[in-house]
Parts: sequence; C-alpha cells; structure tokens
Amino acid sequence: MLLAFHKPYGVLSQFTPDGSPNRPLAGFGFPPRVYALGRLDADSEGLLLFSDEAGLNTRLLDPERGHPRTYWAQVERVPGPDALAQLQRGVEIQGYRTRPCRAWLPDPQPSVPPREPPIRYRKNVPDCWLALELHEGKNRQVRRMTAAVGHATLRLIRVQIGAFALGDLAEGKWRELTPTERRLVLA
Repeated sequence: MLLAFHKPYGVLSQFTPDGSPNRPLAGFGFPPRVYALGRLDADSEGLLLFSDEAGLNTRLLDPERGHPRTYWAQVERVPGPDALAQLQRGVEIQGYRTRPCRAWLPDPQPSVPPREPPIRYRKNVPDCWLALELHEGKNRQVRRMTAAVGHATLRLIRVQIGAFALGDLAEGKWRELTPTERRLVLA
C-alpha cells in the first residue's frame, strides 16, 4: 500500500511524541504497519508518503537513484539569477556540498493558503516563492541552501515526489494512491 499525506506545520514525521509541543502522526488515523518514506521536519509542510512495503524507502530516497522531490520555499527577498545559479550548482552547507538541482521562481507565484501560525512578516522586506527540485534530502537541506545564498526560508512545502504532485489533498488528510499515481511516484 502507498499513501499520500498532506503534513501540516507543527507535525512530526514520526508516530510517537518526542517531548516537543509538535504533534506526532498517531492522531491522523493511518492504517496499522505503515511507516513514513522519508521525513519532513516539524516546521515543514506538504507531501509525505507512507507504505507498508519494505524496500520502497531506499528506492525513493537513495540519492544515487536520482528520484526528484520538488519544494516551494517562501523566502525573504527575491533571489536574482546569481543566487539561482548558485543553488543549481550546489552550495556548501555544514561542510557538505549539495548536489546540483533545479531552482527557479515559479511564474505565476503559487497561491497558498495562509499558515497557522502565520510566517514572520517584515514590512520593508519582500518575500517570494522559490521552487527547488532536489535528488537528495539532508536534514533541513532546503532551509540551509536558501540561507547559504542569502535568502532565509520563511515557509517550506514539499509539493511533489517523482511525477506525483500533492495537488488538492487537504492539509492533515491522507489517501491511498491509485495504481496510476503509484507509477508516477515510482517512475
């Protein structure tokens, strides 16, 4: 079985509490014996997959397999061509050089409902959405990458894994993927 979940802000990518104020996955009614394929930190939102099939984690997350994951990062200030080029070449974060990726400013900018709690708002500092397609997933990687090029991430949403997009799946809801959708994820 392969499930898609729209993880809300403030939710852990684990079923048990960790002593923080963040909610675990246990309260979302998942079927028994499924586990998360990958993680999103509690401050991030969006598409998280679950399965009861051994081996899918490696198949989807091993950087050597080149399985893409797309994120929208709401960042402070509008990144210029130089910042986008730096991201695409890879940047140094915590002694590690990220792999090359795709980075672009979506046009039009995504229309995303406000988050609760709202993001930090600065009257004199504009923000915009930046899209990144990565083939790896280090801890807090997107946030560290945008910071490395001078654009703090205010909000982060994973919107796609493989060719499967989060679409209109409501926040906090999950559903089983159809055979066609499953092929999009695993392609």
